[in-house]
Amino acid sequence: MSKYITTPIYYVNGEPHIGHAYTTFIADTIARYERLKGEETFFLTGTDEHGQKIEESAKKAGKPTQEFADEISATFKNLWDEFGISYDKFIRTTDEEHKKGVQKAFLKMYEKGDIYKGEYEGHYCVSCETFFPETQLIDGEFCPDCGRSTTIVKEESYFFKLSKYEKDLLKYYEEHLDFILPKSRANEVVNFVKSGLRDLSVTRTSFSWGVPLPKELDDPKHVMYVWLDALLNYVTALGYGSDDTKLLEKFWPADVHLVGKDILRFHAIYWPAFLMSLDLPLPKHIAAHGWWTRDGEKMSKSKGNVVHPKEVADAYGVENLRYFMLREVPFGQDGDFSQRALIDRINSDLSNDLGNLLNRIIGMSGKYSDFVIDSKDVERFHAKELEKVHSILESLDQYVENVQPHRYLEELWKLFVIGNGIIQESEPWAKMKNGKVDEALATVALVANILAKAAIMLSPVMPKTAEKIAEALDIEIDTASYNALIVEKELLPLFTIKKIPPLFPKIEEPLLPEAPKAQPNETEESKAKEEKKEEDNLIEIGQFFETSLKVGTVIEAEEVPKSKKLLKLLVDLGEEQPRQIVAGIKEFYSPEELVNTQVCVVANLKPAKLMGIVSQGMLLAAKDEDGLCLIRPEKPKKPGTPIG
Repeated sequence: MSKYITTPIYYVNGEPHIGHAYTTFIADTIARYERLKGEETFFLTGTDEHGQKIEESAKKAGKPTQEFADEISATFKNLWDEFGISYDKFIRTTDEEHKKGVQKAFLKMYEKGDIYKGEYEGHYCVSCETFFPETQLIDGEFCPDCGRSTTIVKEESYFFKLSKYEKDLLKYYEEHLDFILPKSRANEVVNFVKSGLRDLSVTRTSFSWGVPLPKELDDPKHVMYVWLDALLNYVTALGYGSDDTKLLEKFWPADVHLVGKDILRFHAIYWPAFLMSLDLPLPKHIAAHGWWTRDGEKMSKSKGNVVHPKEVADAYGVENLRYFMLREVPFGQDGDFSQRALIDRINSDLSNDLGNLLNRIIGMSGKYSDFVIDSKDVERFHAKELEKVHSILESLDQYVENVQPHRYLEELWKLFVIGNGIIQESEPWAKMKNGKVDEALATVALVANILAKAAIMLSPVMPKTAEKIAEALDIEIDTASYNALIVEKELLPLFTIKKIPPLFPKIEEPLLPEAPKAQPNETEESKAKEEKKEEDNLIEIGQFFETSLKVGTVIEAEEVPKSKKLLKLLVDLGEEQPRQIVAGIKEFYSPEELVNTQVCVVANLKPAKLMGIVSQGMLLAAKDEDGLCLIRPEKPKKPGTPIG
């Protein structure tokens, strides 16, 4: 059975950070686990190198775009190589094979009628490479994802018929409840699709750094939208678009796409729709993890608190970092990096629970049996403990399948708790004194077996550490050992244990400079400014009563011609003549549903003109990320009833 594991391809507008390392560690762990079981596994990672953001970053750096992309891509590949990441392919979207595959996919979608030419106008966020409808913007201008300012872009574009696949996507989510992991993230995707999908602009003419359209379309001014280009890497890496599709036939569909929660929508909505259009099977799981903070604060270059994984690995060891990140936070939730938490994990879990247990067994076996360990009496004296050990080992597979590395390690660590506990309970040193040599040696052998089995299962997370334990216990970590010691529940044959240096020396103090903190005077000054600002915004009660708020009844409503937002209303405020009010609520209310309903009106505003129409008041409304709603009286009131 074959397995296909992927990370997202990392965007080359900056160097690798701790979030990139986290995703890659998880993917590497899953790939190593599957290989350990004997599964033929393909593990893909790489870099995403097209788009306006890269073009602009290269200009800022004063370098040709390709040279800039080459340099940043190399920092990712070199770091993963230094970290021992076991990828099978490192793809770059500037690879010629990838471009050819993307062009073939585009042409197929176009010929199928799923891509058509039109014109697009909308709010575009360069940082996120995404268009957003005005209703999703913050304060009508800022990107809802990154908070940066958007620009209105109007250009000719090719569109993908995303709306065509709305029902198919919802049906697929319903029939594959574990498609999105953790399952708690599925609701946000389903709700987004249910709110209605708009066709997706998939080309740009405002910049040139991207994959050109297929030559058959003869439209050289267009380049492909970065997300269409990037997502297709998962199949072009396996040969899609080339003459050799053996890997595609063997490994597709992917078993797990690992992504950050910020790009879940692209992977769980756009990507499945693209695959449906291409008549390709959908991936089995999209697994979205959370973000990392540092010492409880969001990381940013301006704060100087970004965690660089190489610096941490150089100081504490890459395997210790791997263990910490995979164990510290439940998958899907946000995590916090602090040196103190890392040190606590190293000293407690790794040094005390694991390293000390191995040292105790080496010491006792040297003292009691000249380092020779024999499992012949383990089942006779410790059948109950063995049963518990094997029960824990059998439970581990589900945590890999459901992408829960933290649970995998929590369960695995129970083996070391059992090992340390049985030594304290059995007291082999006392049994040796009392002549119960067989019992004492059986306890030592039991713990040696626990360590051997645990080392095999720890190897996907900490491969070099597991190799050191295996060397001491005279075993190989491979599929044969996995089958014998884990699947078949065999015990170690007679062997001589080797002395090795302590695996995890205790760490007393942080090895890296702490993240900079705001100075007390800066904090106080900032707090004072906030308090002053808040005080300046306060009004006297008399000022409030200067505003005239009244209940009104809408008696007529109609759309304002040529306006996307405005409705013209006639509102009865209990006066001789109804008021004409122009309100920007067309996106949220139809004229028909407003007639004969009540609203709250600011009645003493100076008249103003909107699109040439006089407005004699303003409606009260509330707006958030879910949209806009009018403020209305709880029960019907006479027109003109004052509010306050």
